[in-house]
Amino acid sequence: MKKQSVNKRSRDIAGLGLALLLVILCNFLGGFIFHRFDLTSEKRFTLSPESVRTARNLKGIAFFKVYLDGKLPAGFIRLRDETKEMLDEFRAYSGGKLQYEFINPSANPDPAQREAFYKQLYNEGLTPTNLQVRDNSGNSEQIIFPGALLTYQGREMPIDILRQQVNTDPQTVLNNSIESLEYDIDNAIHKLSVKLKPRVAFLMGNGELDSIHEAGAADALGEYYEIHRVPLEHKLSRIFDYSDTSSHKLNLKYEALIIAKPTTAFDERDKFIIDQYVMHGGKILWLISPLYTPSIVDSLMKNGITYLLPVDLNLQDMLYRYGVRLNTNIIMDYLCSVIPLNDAFPGQQPDIKLYPWYYSPLISPAGDNPIVKNLNFIELNYASTLDTVGAAGIKKTILLTTSKETKLLGYPVRISLATARIAPSESQFNKPYQPVAALLEGKFTSLYKNRMVQQLDTSRLIDFKPNSLKTSMIVVSDGDVIANDVKESGNYAYPLGYDKYANQQFGNKDFIVNCMNYLCGDSTLLATRTKQLQLRLIDKKKTHLFRTQWQIINLAIPIGLIALLGLVLGWIRKEKYASARH
Repeated sequence: MKKQSVNKRSRDIAGLGLALLLVILCNFLGGFIFHRFDLTSEKRFTLSPESVRTARNLKGIAFFKVYLDGKLPAGFIRLRDETKEMLDEFRAYSGGKLQYEFINPSANPDPAQREAFYKQLYNEGLTPTNLQVRDNSGNSEQIIFPGALLTYQGREMPIDILRQQVNTDPQTVLNNSIESLEYDIDNAIHKLSVKLKPRVAFLMGNGELDSIHEAGAADALGEYYEIHRVPLEHKLSRIFDYSDTSSHKLNLKYEALIIAKPTTAFDERDKFIIDQYVMHGGKILWLISPLYTPSIVDSLMKNGITYLLPVDLNLQDMLYRYGVRLNTNIIMDYLCSVIPLNDAFPGQQPDIKLYPWYYSPLISPAGDNPIVKNLNFIELNYASTLDTVGAAGIKKTILLTTSKETKLLGYPVRISLATARIAPSESQFNKPYQPVAALLEGKFTSLYKNRMVQQLDTSRLIDFKPNSLKTSMIVVSDGDVIANDVKESGNYAYPLGYDKYANQQFGNKDFIVNCMNYLCGDSTLLATRTKQLQLRLIDKKKTHLFRTQWQIINLAIPIGLIALLGLVLGWIRKEKYASARH
């Protein structure tokens, strides 16, 4: 028996040594073989190939200061943990070049210093959130900054981790924010990595929005692109480089063009230049209001009534050839923004109240297209509808539609402030889901195929193409989608998408940036927006109905299993020693 005991001990020691050797060998091999396993059904912890490439191509230390720590509600704790896990994924692929730190912005006990720190974070671009916290002493307010500051290559930029969305329940906002984490991190690194920006031009010369009403869009796009304002004036050289006159070959000067709410007609020479820009592979973001709307608010406030009439831009034939038709109507939508009206009698103190303004629809983006995925509501003003039409070889994708409670008014449109004070009949809002934005992709046919514009002074230099290279364009039937509000003094532009009456930030800026990212081929940025996480919420009704049943199951089954295991082990032990005595 002594010899058997020694042999057993030797086998145990040998087995332990072999196990340790295997662990050491696996760790050694793990230093040369890198792989991460994601067992979730939606692969929530798996980075897209574009994000992996971004992490591996870091040229130096990318340092994130995340201001989401301390005593937080359960939802924000989840957001904090998901942010940490996503940063860990990027750090793993970056070889340690991505680093981060979580900071509690409210940690300082000195109120004055804490307020000063809040102000510093706000000035650096982080958006605070005011939470109502319930504790033993009652309700209290807590300021948090659900965002981060990225420092990379000597530059710094803010990142909003929480994506606020109007009229959206908190759980969905939280889930959308988590879905967007990979995009937000990848996008921030991309912005600070780009040194030579692609060139984008706002076309001028046909009554387009002025620079101060485009300031919000220009600032947002300026983080990715070199922005120019270009009047065509019938000159190819404004958007083409044709210095090689021997071959008559045209090269594009700009990656994309933006045509923002023109109000006067395009002549055939400028249309021809734009058409050939498309034929040579250029991209265009068309933001067109088919009805004339400038200064409509001033006219309404002064007279209480105004009329909208069609504006002839001489673009319908071109857009129709490309695959879309703009309709001369106006959208009214129950899901809308507000307008301030004075309810006081003449001579009395002003009594300003906000009323629903059905001519300013709020568009809720839907679908999986990366241009509109997870965006906040987009505010339109006096928008029209559009239809896609037959165009060979063109793929058409509707990006934005109105709500299910929509009404259409044909021109001439009479608009009165009384519409806001008197709620219209819901039965009239019976034109649901009207399209207002479309993406067109493919090889377009020139409007000038088999005909030529004789008046173009440089026609002899034109490398005319009757059919385009593979390209894309986006058409939105509202020019105001890119227009920001301007302060009454006229020298301050509000951020794009900010409604000064509703005091809400809508998703117009993100929509415009996403459109341009898509058109300019920034797939690295947009590919990460397609990730979707399933929101697994507890069914409150079932929880209430089956609460007692599940409490019993959760308590009785574990205790029963432990008791059964104890009885079985006791019986085995009893039988073992009983046989040993015999």
